[in-house]
Amino acid sequence: MVFGENFRIALRALRANKMRSILTTLGIIIGVAAVIAVVSIVQGLQFMITRELQGVGATFVAVDPKFEFGPAGLSRQVRLTWEDGLAIDDQVAGVRAITPMMFGQQTLKYRDRQHRPDIVMGVNEQWPEIANHAVETGRFFSRIDLDHRRKVAVIGRTVVDELRLGDDPIGREIYVGSLPVTVIGVMEKRGQSLGQDSDDLVFLPHPTALGLFGRAAADVIRIRLQAESPDVVDRVKDEITQLLRKRHKIPAGEKDDFEVQVQDEILDSIGSVLGYVTAVVGGVVGIALLVGGIGIMNIMLVSVTERTREIGVRKAVGARRQDILVQFLIEAVTLSLAGGAIGLGLGYGMGAAVAAVLPGDWPAAHVPIWAIVVAVGFSIVVGVFFGIYPAGKASRLDPIEALRYE
Repeated sequence: MVFGENFRIALRALRANKMRSILTTLGIIIGVAAVIAVVSIVQGLQFMITRELQGVGATFVAVDPKFEFGPAGLSRQVRLTWEDGLAIDDQVAGVRAITPMMFGQQTLKYRDRQHRPDIVMGVNEQWPEIANHAVETGRFFSRIDLDHRRKVAVIGRTVVDELRLGDDPIGREIYVGSLPVTVIGVMEKRGQSLGQDSDDLVFLPHPTALGLFGRAAADVIRIRLQAESPDVVDRVKDEITQLLRKRHKIPAGEKDDFEVQVQDEILDSIGSVLGYVTAVVGGVVGIALLVGGIGIMNIMLVSVTERTREIGVRKAVGARRQDILVQFLIEAVTLSLAGGAIGLGLGYGMGAAVAAVLPGDWPAAHVPIWAIVVAVGFSIVVGVFFGIYPAGKASRLDPIEALRYE
């Protein structure tokens, strides 16, 4: 009953000074809004990455070169070649499919039209199975295409549109850089992902890409593979690590010059990076909340001064010290919570607006329960921490002096 009455008094005080209340809570509004907006965007990003990785399955394994940089640049020459991949395929049990990945940038030409795709990639015939990316029209490479170094290509839907290859691009001859290739397939449409057009790409047979990009590109490739089952993934990873350390002649105690990651580890790494981003933003937001808290303390001190006679009257009719303390503390918390609620709504709106303008199938803004709890909890803590001093000052006023205050 006493709490409800104090809460109503606090709301009346806020309504009586609307502009002052809004300006006082501005720091809290900005801080909470920033946290909620960032969390909603990060959650959307994490959802998209998780969806992409889950698409390739729990048996997916990635092998990448690890670059180490010192004061003078690259501290050691890193090499990861398809010969390493062939050794993995031959000597590691439990590998169902494996492919190299060789990247490059080239301009495409068709008649009088040109287009520079996001990526030109050299892979083998097992790519669709490993990446869970099927062909929509035509076919993908065969082992015969690779063995005979045929000049063929499989392209994305964006490339078809940009070069205006028509409804039936199969059999068209295009140029990848200076290399003439025949289009034999079009990949199924995937759309935008993480700001990148997943359909703006060209696949070449790995040996053909080797001739186009040169030996330097072949010395630092990436390897992707699928294990036979989730049960053998960890064993496959360990055997790959042992094999590559032996092939790269890495002494005991020295770090690997490569990195082997399974799906869960990739997700954990991404989660750690996104968590770090959220923590950095949280640190910046903490400053805004501190400023907001100081504003609340200042305005509550002003309120105590303005309402000195009211405090004297309440004490004269029997209000105890703790009653006055609770009254002004509830008022400070209410002020802080109001700012938190406004920030919560504003942050969600900002997150939704950003998600709406981001390219691709970015998911709608999502604010998890824990973020709401943290926002509300911070608002309460700020209200209590910065309201306790003004409330204590009000409770210690002498009733006689308070009644005589003008």
